[in-house]
Parts: sequence; C-alpha cells; structure tokens
Amino acid sequence: MTIRAPKGTLDVLPPESGRWRRLLRAFDDLSERYGYALLLTPLFEATELFARGVGEETEIVEKQMYTFADKGGRSLTLRPEATASVVRAYLQAGRSGVLKGAYSGPMFRYEQPQAGRRRQFYQVGVEYLGEPSADADVEVIEVGYRLLEEVGVAEVTVLLNSLGDPADRAGYREALTAYLERRADLLSPDSRRRLATNPLRVLDSKEDAGVVADAPAPLDHLAAEAAAHFDAVRAGLERRKIPFQIAPRLVRGLDYYNRTVFEYQARSYTAAQDALGGGGRYDPLAELLGGPPTPGVGLAMGADRMVAAMPEEAVGEGLDVFVVLADSSRREAALDLTASLRAAGVRADLDLAGRSVKAQFKTADRRGAAVVAVVGEEWGRGRVTVRSMAGGEEESVPVAEVTEWVKAR
Repeated sequence: MTIRAPKGTLDVLPPESGRWRRLLRAFDDLSERYGYALLLTPLFEATELFARGVGEETEIVEKQMYTFADKGGRSLTLRPEATASVVRAYLQAGRSGVLKGAYSGPMFRYEQPQAGRRRQFYQVGVEYLGEPSADADVEVIEVGYRLLEEVGVAEVTVLLNSLGDPADRAGYREALTAYLERRADLLSPDSRRRLATNPLRVLDSKEDAGVVADAPAPLDHLAAEAAAHFDAVRAGLERRKIPFQIAPRLVRGLDYYNRTVFEYQARSYTAAQDALGGGGRYDPLAELLGGPPTPGVGLAMGADRMVAAMPEEAVGEGLDVFVVLADSSRREAALDLTASLRAAGVRADLDLAGRSVKAQFKTADRRGAAVVAVVGEEWGRGRVTVRSMAGGEEESVPVAEVTEWVKAR
C-alpha cells in the first residue's frame, strides 16, 4: 500500500509550485524594500509560550495545538502562529527599541481540513516591534495589501476595527456579557461555556452569527486615546489609497490583540475561510511573556490562500533557455553551455536522459522555456542554433554570444 501524506497537509509540485515561488519571491522583495529583516524561529516552542501569549481560552490553545512531551518530559508545541515566537526571541535576545522583521514558514493547527484551512499551513508575515504610533499600523497593513497587488490579486478590501486599550476592553466585555447572558439559551454550547471566561470569543463563532449581529461593538467603548489612534490609522490608509471597510464585530482569534485589528478579503477568493490574512496591534504581548512593556503590530498572510486567489497567468516564469542536445557526442559541450548560462544569471536547463530532439523540444515547451539552444554538429564551428519558442524565429549565433542573445529576448 502506498504511503499517503497526513490528512490536512499539502504537497506542492510543478507547475503549481511556480505560483508559490512567485509569491515567496515577491514577499522577500517587498518586505526587504520596507525595511523588514529576516527572522527565523523554531518550529516548536514551550507550550507555555502559546498558552500565555495566544490565550488559554482561545480555540487554538483549547483544541488545535499539536502538543507533545519530549524525552526530557518537557511539554512542547508545534507553532500554531509566529508572533508569540518572534516576541519571545526578541525578549530572549535582550533587545529593546525597534525591530522590524519578516518570516515565512509552516504553522500547525489540528482542525477539520477544508478549502483554505489545513493542519499544516504556510504563512508569510511581518512584525514591527517597539513602535506605538498609528503610522506603524498603517505600514504593516500596507505591506500585506501591496503583496496582494504584486501577485495579481485584485479587488482587495481591508476589514478594519479597534479593540481599544485594556480598560476599554473591560468596559466592552461587561456590556457584551450582559447582552449575551440575556440570549444565552440561543447560543451554541461552546459559546455558552466561553461566556464566563472569554465572551469576545463568541464574536468569532460563525454558529452564533445571528445572535451577535446586534451585539455591542468595541468601537462604541473606545476611550479618547484609542479612538484617536484609530482615527489616525484610517487617515493613513486613506493617504495610501488603501480601501478599507469598518468591521465592528472583527476581533480576530487571539487574546494578545489591542487597538487595531484587520483582515484582507478579495473577490477572487471565496472559500468559507475567506480571509487571505490579517493581524493587528499586540502591545500587551511582551508583558504576558514576562518582558517589559513593548508595543508591537504585525500581520500574517496565508500562502495557500493567496496562491488560490492569484490569476491563472501567474503560474510561473518558466525557463529562459532550454539546451537541446542534437549530437550525443557533444554532451559535455551542452553541459558546459548550460553552466555558463546559469553563471550569467540565466534560468537554463537541459535533459540528461539522452532522448530524441523532438522529445527534448516537447520538454522545453512543457517547462515554459522562452528560447531553445541546439547543440549539434555546428558546435565544431563555434556556433549554436537558437530558436524563440513563441515566434519560431531561428538563428545561428556564435557560442560566445548565446547568453546575450537569450537576455535580449
């Protein structure tokens, strides 16, 4: 019996992997342009990190974490998200002040697989630590929005809300609890259980959407400072011409958020899990993890969801040139030509199986090669036949000029 991949995981092979490569390259380029340095953190952490940071009453900690004891009896968890890990690393390194970092990699949550939701999923994200201003919120939101633009995802809207500061949340929680208690018999069992411990989680429940439709909104309980911060975020997004929509019930699923929270939605992505990514401000997180007060704001984008939302023509760039061996005695020459093209920054490949010229041309077409370079008997005269795959134009050029001929196309 053939061994299959675990439920809720994904294999990515060509040509689909071309879309992933384009996305990851766009993210690396964009985050670097915005000043975000590379961050690398472990795939597993102490379970306490997520229990304290994400929140013990959240769906993630209660039901979705992959937790295990190692051989030393320590409780470890495969990371369900990256922000807590980044803040832990920042504190452990004794850092202070501003840190702007970008990460990408797999996350793990045990949940029922469906479109846009897997047990191992891939995220890209940025974190902006040490800066409390609304301009940092705007910049982080812009990074996610521009990334979606870069990879061709159209008609994107940012859903935006503010949860206020801890004192604001306390007042809001009291009002929300009173509202929900009057309707407790209409709530799902999970929401009734959370009513006493974490009523904001009820707003995340799709099962209870009808009950919470008229519930009090966090925006109605903002004090002056948090309200001014939210006004500044909206003004900044307007200056950057980033479309947004106020979503008064948006709270996100993690306890460390305060003030700004946001999500990205696009018309081209219509799965049940319809957010392409999101994030928010998490000023309390560093203290929850035992560190000094440290403001922070970040975002995480679902790579598989973005790939699904990308247009079909964004499958991948293909090769610049495919080297076809027409004379088997010239195998080393074909290898040398391919190596020289690669050294010059050209995406080049060749077939090593000794197949017919016709089969090699089919491979070149399947690989999306723009040009084919044929190494045959004319190699002895220092020349190679090059052909444009799109237009069919063919020309015999000196070996030393093949690279420039390819780059000119």
